[in-house]
Amino acid sequence: MADDFAQLEGWLQPLLDRLTDAERRKLALDIARELRRENAATIRAQRGPDGEAWAPRKNALRDQQGQIRKGRRSQTMFAKLAGTKHLRAQVEGGDAVVGFAGRTERIARVHHFGLRDSVKPGGPQYDYPARPLLGISDDFTKRLQDRLLAHLAGG
Repeated sequence: MADDFAQLEGWLQPLLDRLTDAERRKLALDIARELRRENAATIRAQRGPDGEAWAPRKNALRDQQGQIRKGRRSQTMFAKLAGTKHLRAQVEGGDAVVGFAGRTERIARVHHFGLRDSVKPGGPQYDYPARPLLGISDDFTKRLQDRLLAHLAGG
């Protein structure tokens, strides 16, 4: 994927250099917002950016009062992380940035990379499976190229 971006940057950079700072910032913000929307949709669909389904949540056998759960459906993971409060699209410098804000950044990092973390403060440690939350799909890369060309052509 890094090679794709190097090629994209190679032919795109001379075209972007012709834009004013305000036009470049507006274009970067539009792209960041669209990327945020796409990543939020993949989070809600419980899939990674490549379209692969996440590892299912481990079922808890007991609820808060110690009763054994019977036939409850599992909740969707990261339902609140996909909202604009936590998943932000912004422009820093001249770069489009999509990422998690505040305390949710640590939670997202643990789950994205599959790190070890405590289940609750002071609680047991757990090795979380990797569930990629953010990324750029091949489909988005193609749409990005089309969008950039349309913007540069004045459309």
